[in-house]
Amino acid sequence: MFFELFESEWGELLYIPTEAGEALLTVLIGTCLLLAMVFTQMSGRNATVRKLLTCTACIGAGAALASVRPITLANGGMVTLFSLLVVCLPGYFFGLGAGILSGAAFGILQIIIDPYLLTFPQIMVDYILAFAALGLSGIFAEKKWGLLKGYVLGVLGRYVFAVISGWIFFGEYAWEGWDPLSYSLAYNGSYIFIEMAITVVIILLPFVRKYLEKLKVYVNLEAESNFN
Repeated sequence: MFFELFESEWGELLYIPTEAGEALLTVLIGTCLLLAMVFTQMSGRNATVRKLLTCTACIGAGAALASVRPITLANGGMVTLFSLLVVCLPGYFFGLGAGILSGAAFGILQIIIDPYLLTFPQIMVDYILAFAALGLSGIFAEKKWGLLKGYVLGVLGRYVFAVISGWIFFGEYAWEGWDPLSYSLAYNGSYIFIEMAITVVIILLPFVRKYLEKLKVYVNLEAESNFN
């Protein structure tokens, strides 16, 4: 009802969402965002429409940037145009709970946009847990250099789940002479760490860091302010 099975050109049996499945996934995205606001409220921050829209905007912008792929590898690996940074922002802005749930919502959106679905465990690891891990950026939300530390931690979390997925579900694609775990460590590191390194350089640029710090202040204001 929600997913239908089809055979790829390589003979793999994959699932794709039906219209009902896409509707269900959309509801799940909305639920994640509402829960993100609940966690924002529980963390001592007032949950406002502005914050909800900010999380939604980050998810949408992350999805758009994920479609821009300067480097694409065989078997799905890709370097994107700072999409991981954008998905880390809700955690940096609003804390750990909001960050994890916004990341999970982004992963659900990717199931709709770019599905590669083998089994339910693979979907959970590849889409839900891997992108929810980007919300670990919220651990350093109130720390000095919080965005930089949070981004690196979030991407490392994303890497861990990508490695687990490659090891368990895609070990058959290991290079000749490589065992599945070593292959997954190297393969996933080859694109995730390239994007992370480039993004870290961007974050370290003073005008980028100051802009994102000002943006964080703005989205957390309860009254209208002049954003200069």
